[in-house]
Amino acid sequence: MLIRRETPADRAAIHAVHSAAFRREGNEPPVEAPLVDELRAEGDLVDALSLVAVRDGEVVGHVCCSRARVGEDTTAAVGLGPLGVLPAHQRSGVGSALVHTVLGAADALGHGLVVLLGNPAYYSRFGFVLADTLSITAPDPAWGPHFQARTLTRYHPAQAGAFEYAPAFSRI
Repeated sequence: MLIRRETPADRAAIHAVHSAAFRREGNEPPVEAPLVDELRAEGDLVDALSLVAVRDGEVVGHVCCSRARVGEDTTAAVGLGPLGVLPAHQRSGVGSALVHTVLGAADALGHGLVVLLGNPAYYSRFGFVLADTLSITAPDPAWGPHFQARTLTRYHPAQAGAFEYAPAFSRI
């Protein structure tokens, strides 16, 4: 498996990954696939943090981070998500490889925090903790038990306050 930055040629495959990974019962389309498209179109997707997992020449997974704000700081934090893996490749290490890689890349780019809304049982293995333990508040208080943050090398406790995702998140 190869983890690399997305290219324009990967966009349809990325959309397909998230459509399949987040397929819902019935005909309700998942919001994650168009979310990535909107983040990209609005310039909020961090290019160096939009990564694909490729197996045998096929894009089987994708993770991205987008611009975010914590308190008044617009550079310290990025929002992780969505993370998607084709169903046939789930539980085979693709998601873990993508998370490890995007965390390393965010650290190398000098961010202090990666923040997400997700399952603590999954993300705690990567060092994520409940964001409120770092004095970071969720955009929606109901997110509390699932709103998490991961500190990186450039983190300092002043990187705290209300967290705000890129505008596309508020439309889902």
